[in-house]
Amino acid sequence: MPDVTIPTQAPSQPLTVKDYRSEVKPVWCPGCGDFGVLSATFKALAMLQIPVQQVVVVSGIGCSSRAPYFMRVYGFHGVHGRALPIATGIKLARPDLTVLAMGGDGDLMAIGMGHLPHAISRNVDITCIMMDNQIYGLTKAQASPTTFLGHKTKSTPYGVMARPLNPVLLALASGATFVARGYSARPNELAQIIAEGVRHRGFSFIHVHSPCVEFFNTYDYYDQRITTLPADWDPHDLKGAMELALTEKEVHLGIFYRAETPAYEDRLREVAPKKGEFDLDRYLRERYM
Repeated sequence: MPDVTIPTQAPSQPLTVKDYRSEVKPVWCPGCGDFGVLSATFKALAMLQIPVQQVVVVSGIGCSSRAPYFMRVYGFHGVHGRALPIATGIKLARPDLTVLAMGGDGDLMAIGMGHLPHAISRNVDITCIMMDNQIYGLTKAQASPTTFLGHKTKSTPYGVMARPLNPVLLALASGATFVARGYSARPNELAQIIAEGVRHRGFSFIHVHSPCVEFFNTYDYYDQRITTLPADWDPHDLKGAMELALTEKEVHLGIFYRAETPAYEDRLREVAPKKGEFDLDRYLRERYM
């Protein structure tokens, strides 16, 4: 990654969106949904007033995984599909940091899919933002695990024959303690969701529809189907959240489910010997860094 100047002291004035932007300009295609996700992430961090030196953004490979370059925070651009184990190591070594894992439907639902249920079951205090454009944009339009049935691509000339994965349902079934969905064309609403995910103590999974206008333009599709969760929605009803994710005809935005349970780091401290006998923070740094 290019060098990015990170301040070492807290600013004297409230942080704004500009404070989280790096000097590197995004190189996404014009109209890419990831611009909206990036903007929403800046807004969420400014909303929470988290010092830039306290934030780490981890990614893998793909269009959306270039996000760390464009953010004036600490970043780690890892190998394909490995954002979550890297983010886990960083969080366990430095539990004081705010850790975001950002990736696409390919990075998180294909090669990195094996890591997702385990990160969720541990309930590590990480916010995972999945930008779903339903296509492999970086490698020029092959089908991804979330591509619609029948869609013809270079890798599926007769149309996709595999049923698309359901990221929200997968996260719920794996035991995520915070599951939400946003839309890149509604960055202000998405910023609120990301802020809630960061505030949540435990693993937060945020599924974002972020269309690829170059290879799979689905803005019109989602604009006609987007709706918010009902005003009386109970985000503590796991069964209801799973039923909706399984059967929804429209695309619901908002927080599907949240539960307050101890994060992985908290459980470690519960089983660790008393202070003075064992330095847990030192152990975590040596074990995972």
